[in-house]
Amino acid sequence: MAAPSNDPHDLNCLTIAELEAIAHTRMDKQTRDYYNEGADSGSTLKENLSAYAKYRIRPRVLRDVSSIDPSVDIFGHTNSIPIGVAPTAMQCLAHSDGEKATARACRKMGVAMGLSSFATTTLEEVAEESGEVPNVLQLYLFEEREHSRKLISRAKKAGFKAVFLTVDTPFLGRRNMEIRNQFKLPPHFKIANFAEDDSAAQEVAGHTGGDEAKRPSPPKRASSTAGYHDGKARVPPTGPITFHSHAANPTLSWDRDIAWLKKECEPEMQVWIKGVATGEDAALAVQHGVHGIVVSNHGGRQLNGALATLDALPEVVEAVAGRIPVHVDGGVRHGTDVFKALALGADFVWIGRPVLWGLAYKGQEGVELCLRLLGDEVRLCMGLAGVTSVKDIGKEYLVKIDKSGFVSKL
Repeated sequence: MAAPSNDPHDLNCLTIAELEAIAHTRMDKQTRDYYNEGADSGSTLKENLSAYAKYRIRPRVLRDVSSIDPSVDIFGHTNSIPIGVAPTAMQCLAHSDGEKATARACRKMGVAMGLSSFATTTLEEVAEESGEVPNVLQLYLFEEREHSRKLISRAKKAGFKAVFLTVDTPFLGRRNMEIRNQFKLPPHFKIANFAEDDSAAQEVAGHTGGDEAKRPSPPKRASSTAGYHDGKARVPPTGPITFHSHAANPTLSWDRDIAWLKKECEPEMQVWIKGVATGEDAALAVQHGVHGIVVSNHGGRQLNGALATLDALPEVVEAVAGRIPVHVDGGVRHGTDVFKALALGADFVWIGRPVLWGLAYKGQEGVELCLRLLGDEVRLCMGLAGVTSVKDIGKEYLVKIDKSGFVSKL
């Protein structure tokens, strides 16, 4: 039975908003802009946040809430709270321990962890640090399948429970600060899961400073080229694997690629798709036999003007009709946000940027703080709303506020 944390409060940081403010001062500009930016004007990024404000909680009273259990089952594991750490790339930019620190925090807090394909720590190292908590691998399915096949094989051997295929990146969204900053991974870091491949390497930094200037310059690798269509046929990416050249894949399709991925992953790992935002695609996901869905818009970093994930969630839940689990990410900054997502039908919630802010603040300890803040808020929200178990959180606990300020039950 989960209980509120007995750890002393960090008086410098009592909320995720305060954690964000602290992290702002701990990250260099290039890292801060890379992590926090949305696509184009950032309207979808903002709406991911503001969507939660359209709902109010209908608390019930005179219920015995002396014993509250916020745990949920995921991949055969009892997660201490209905929250997982979403896969986010290149965490060593935030803290030198990077994904290792995040994995240790997840292990201590009893929380599932997602790992990006473009992590700065290998999946084997993360699995070792995670212990018994489940890991999932966020996967970009490359046009050159052998790269993905190798990664999947390694993940199976390391005990990962699932792959989350990212499906909302046929092309990369336009991120203007990233373009202006000419963002590249600094030379003393590497895209760890591809570094051992002769055809894969770290990207060369466009800046040095401080202690970095004292480091010997690494040998430059061959440049990478993104794929393109020459008017007659598709020309795949070439050169070392980098995010900007290899992550986007406009050739993916339901019929060909889901079947291939299931064949490669099963039975050791489940196949989920991350980036679903409509009921139509949710129904297709069920039809093609995926094990679960993550409602996501890539943190507002892809199609600007797309629905906020919380707004997309209800139609996905309706289309799935309980046949497979539905998870959601994007815009969660408080435990009440988690409660609202669960009330709208999500089975589980993933958080991304707040974990990076915690990592920038105090490494492993900062990630633990992030998870503890959100977990304590979830417990308190459940108790004050009159709920003792996550399975009992339903839409009867919410009302929606329209633009005129009128309240309507769901």
